[in-house]
Amino acid sequence: MLRRIEQLLVDLAIVSVLGLGFLITLTVVLRAGFNSNVPDAIVMVRELMVAAVILPLAATTANRAHIVVEFVSNRMPPRMRDSLIVFGSVFGLLALAPLLWAGWREVTHTIASGGYFFGDLQLPKWPGRVIFLVGISFCWLRLAIMVWRDVGAMRAGRPLPETGYGPTANGEG
Repeated sequence: MLRRIEQLLVDLAIVSVLGLGFLITLTVVLRAGFNSNVPDAIVMVRELMVAAVILPLAATTANRAHIVVEFVSNRMPPRMRDSLIVFGSVFGLLALAPLLWAGWREVTHTIASGGYFFGDLQLPKWPGRVIFLVGISFCWLRLAIMVWRDVGAMRAGRPLPETGYGPTANGEG
């Protein structure tokens, strides 16, 4: 079920990127050709960027596809390398916890106050805040599940799954 939600979030991020491309192109064409603009384009671009960056984090985490530097850890014994992976995941959980808290506070405050962006369209602020909270929440949940499974695998003496990159990531090689 979580994989399906993660895929939905990735699909929404893709739609956001396509929307960004369309909105920016339309703004440039209107400005260059007709001396006009899209109202509140900057606000919409900023909010779509949040969706494009934050929503796919859970899927990226699930695939272990974050940027990693392995030139030192690859020279370590497998048990030590696995311990470093779990440490990094626990550190990630701790680092995301304040973002979750701040995101929750921002969502509740924005919804309660009815905040909106000043501009021609007076767009509400809550959708971008909710998108941020949803993306960070699913990333935190996926990271917590990975920590749980990785610690279980280490206790059972099994190696941890490979990262999302390289020839072993998709079964080749």
